[in-house]
Amino acid sequence: MGKRIRVQRRGRGGSQFRASTHKRVAPAQYPPAITPKESFESAINGVVETLVHDPGRGSPLAFVKFENGVTFYTVTPEGVFEGQQISLGGKAAPEVGNILPLGKIPEGTLVCNLELRPGDGGKLAKSSGTYATVVGHTPQGTMIRLPSGRIRYVNDYCLATVGVVSGSGRQEKPFLKAGEKYHLMKAKGHKYPRTRGRAMVSAVHPYGSSKRSARKGTTTSHGAPPGQKVGLIAARGAGQKKKRRTS
Repeated sequence: MGKRIRVQRRGRGGSQFRASTHKRVAPAQYPPAITPKESFESAINGVVETLVHDPGRGSPLAFVKFENGVTFYTVTPEGVFEGQQISLGGKAAPEVGNILPLGKIPEGTLVCNLELRPGDGGKLAKSSGTYATVVGHTPQGTMIRLPSGRIRYVNDYCLATVGVVSGSGRQEKPFLKAGEKYHLMKAKGHKYPRTRGRAMVSAVHPYGSSKRSARKGTTTSHGAPPGQKVGLIAARGAGQKKKRRTS
């Protein structure tokens, strides 16, 4: 009889699997007090009061305070500094750091922290060094090229920050030590290191054992219990893809 596998232990919610969220500063979201339709034909001015580090995040957070007293944290684009004056709204200039509705941003502008739906606070292009590109404006909405290269249409009222998220050189520096990678993963709430099930013995994991006859299939159903629900979950095809003949 083997021990509980990682999926089973994680499902219980033990302290070793919980993310240290109490150390995090705040979510990087646009203020809900400013509605998208109200800001589409207006602009409100603010100032970047401070830049703070958020554990597990590759880019610093900017603490912004507007002239009406509204405050919020947002991801920091490259070039933004403490004390910088920024604006939010459709009448703001399309300059780095300003927040505009996508319908008011010129074509070819690099933007970050895009909203998928008006008022959701920002969902796309938020990690360090990422950006999206405004391709064009159509009756269906604003055409956006995402960091993955995919093109999609987004509502004109969705807010976006002009610029590229800072910290673009984060991945260029090697970790060098496993301990540094461990502390990064701990701040993000990820379990590290992660051992493959195939590398274990058959007593501690369903896919363990180096013997071919002892291996189990790597596909499982959606309704499988924890401990059995590992590997390729509800996979339509588990084998290697066969080359199609073009004739």
